[in-house]
Amino acid sequence: MALTETAALPVAPAARRARLNAFSSVGLGAAGLLAFLLIWQAVPSLSLVNPMMLPGPLAIPAAFQSELASGMWLTAVTGSLSHYTLGLVVGSALGIALGVLTGMSRVAEDLTSWVVRVLRPIPGLAWAPFAIIWFGVTPSAAVFIITISVFWIVFFAAHGAVRAVDRDLLEVADAFGFRAAHEKLFKIYLPAAMPGILVGLRTALGQAWMAVVAAEIFGVPGLGHRMIEASALLATDIVIVYMLTMAALYGLLDSLFLLLQNWLLRWKA
Repeated sequence: MALTETAALPVAPAARRARLNAFSSVGLGAAGLLAFLLIWQAVPSLSLVNPMMLPGPLAIPAAFQSELASGMWLTAVTGSLSHYTLGLVVGSALGIALGVLTGMSRVAEDLTSWVVRVLRPIPGLAWAPFAIIWFGVTPSAAVFIITISVFWIVFFAAHGAVRAVDRDLLEVADAFGFRAAHEKLFKIYLPAAMPGILVGLRTALGQAWMAVVAAEIFGVPGLGHRMIEASALLATDIVIVYMLTMAALYGLLDSLFLLLQNWLLRWKA
C-alpha cells in the first residue's frame, strides 16, 4: 500500500499542473479577445475612425438582427453553403483520385507532370472569366472556381502522402499476395496515406471559404455577394456581420472535421 501511494504522489501534482495550464491558456485567450473587442470599440467611440467606416462591436448585434429578420442572412448562408459544399466535394474527390493515381504510378506522374506545372500557378480566381463565359453568373460558376481552388491543395497532399508510404509495407503486401493495384490501394496505400490526405482536406476547408467570396463577388447569390451589396451602401456593420458569419461557419466545420479525422484515425491512438 505504501509503495502504491508513493508512486501515485508525483501523478497528482502533474495532473494539477496540466489543469492549471489548461485554465491559464483559456484565461489568456479570453483576456486577449476581450482586449481586442475593447480596443475595437474604443476606436470609433473616440472618433479615431469614422463609425460609418468601422462600426464598433456593440453595433453588430442590431445589424445581425436586422439581416436575420429580413431573411437575407439565411438566404445568403444557404446559398454559400451549397456552393462551398459542392465545390469542396468535387475538388477534393478529383484531387484525391488524381493525387493517388500519380502517387502510385510513375507513368501517370510523368504523363501529367508538365500539365501540372503549367496549370498549378494559375489561381482559382483567374478562371472567373471562363467560369462566367461557360456557366454564366450562376451557382455553377461559383462551384467551378471553388473546385479549382480546392483541387490543387488536395491533389498535392494526396500525391505526397502516397509517395511517402513506406516501401517496406509494399514488400510485405507482395509477400502476402497483395499484388494487384486495387488490393495495394485499399490494403496499403489509402490506410498509410490517410493522415496526409486528411491534412490536405483540412487545409482545403479554409481555402474553399476564401474562394467562396471571390466566386460570389460577380453576382452569384451568397455571403460574398451580400457583402459587396452592403459595402456599396457603406453598411459596414452588415459587412462585418457576414465576415463574422463566415468565421463562425468555418470554425464549426473545422471542429466537425477534426471529430471525423479523429474517428478515421482512431487506430493510431
